[in-house]
Amino acid sequence: MPVPDAIPIEKLAKLIGTPRCPTLLDVRDDAARGADSRSVPSARPLGDAELTHAAVVRLGASLSGPVVVICAAGHRRSQGVAALLRSAGVAAEYLEGGQAAWVAAGFPLVEPGKITARDAEGRTVWVTRSRPKIDRIACPWLIRRFVDPRAIFLYVAPAEVAGVAELFGAMPYDVEDVFWSHRGELCTFDTMLAEFGISTPALDRLAAVVRAADTARLDLAPEAAGLLAASLGLSRMHADDLEQLEAGMALYDAFYRWARDATGETHNWPTNRLGGAK
Repeated sequence: MPVPDAIPIEKLAKLIGTPRCPTLLDVRDDAARGADSRSVPSARPLGDAELTHAAVVRLGASLSGPVVVICAAGHRRSQGVAALLRSAGVAAEYLEGGQAAWVAAGFPLVEPGKITARDAEGRTVWVTRSRPKIDRIACPWLIRRFVDPRAIFLYVAPAEVAGVAELFGAMPYDVEDVFWSHRGELCTFDTMLAEFGISTPALDRLAAVVRAADTARLDLAPEAAGLLAASLGLSRMHADDLEQLEAGMALYDAFYRWARDATGETHNWPTNRLGGAK
C-alpha cells in the first residue's frame, strides 16, 4: 500500500534527468553528509543550520512546483521538513526509504567534491567561451539536470574566461588547461560524468553521441550527425548565448529520452495498416 506523502525511489528515478523532475532537497544531517558526501542527482543540500522552522518556511516561499525531501532513511528529518513545507503551501513529499533505499537499489549518485565555486545562494557558477556549439551546451544540460538545477553559466570572449573565473570565483570549463575540459580523446562532457561519478547506460550512450559530434568523429555514433546539425542550427538561430542554452536544453532532453527509452524503436514507410492490409 502506498505511503501517504511519500514518493517511491523507482518513481523518482524516472523523473530525474527530465524537465518534470521535482526540486530535490537533501536534508541529511551534517554528520551523515560528512560520512558520505554523495547525493541523489540534482539534490540541493541543506545543512543543519538551514532547517529551523523559520528557514524552512522562507525556503518554501522561494520554491515553485513540487518538492521531494530526502534524508538518510526517510524518517524524522525528511518527513518533518516535507510536512512543514506543505503547511506553507508547497506540494512536498519525502523519498520513501531515503538515500539508504536509493543506494541499496543501485541508482546513481553524484559526487560534488570537485565543485569549487558557489555563490551566496549556494548555486554553482561556471564560465566558458561565448558562441557555444556542442560541449558548452551539453555540459550545462548535464549540470542542471543531474548536479545543480540552479547553476549559473557565464559566456564570455575566449580571452576573458580565465579573468572572469578569477573575478567571480567561477569554474572555467571547456577551455584549454583547466580541470573541466577535454582529456585525450574524451570531451568535457565525458570529464564531467567521470568526475561527478555519474554512470548510467543512458548517459553513457548520450556521451558517445556528444563526443562524436564535438570531436569531428561522426563514425563513433550514427546519431552524432543529427546532433551536430541541430547544434549548428541553434547557434545560427540565437544571437544570445543564454537563449541558445535554453533552446539547447530541450534538444538534450530529447536526446536523453531517446538514449534512455527509445534506442530500440525504428520507423519506416508505409506505416502499419488497419486490418493487416498490404
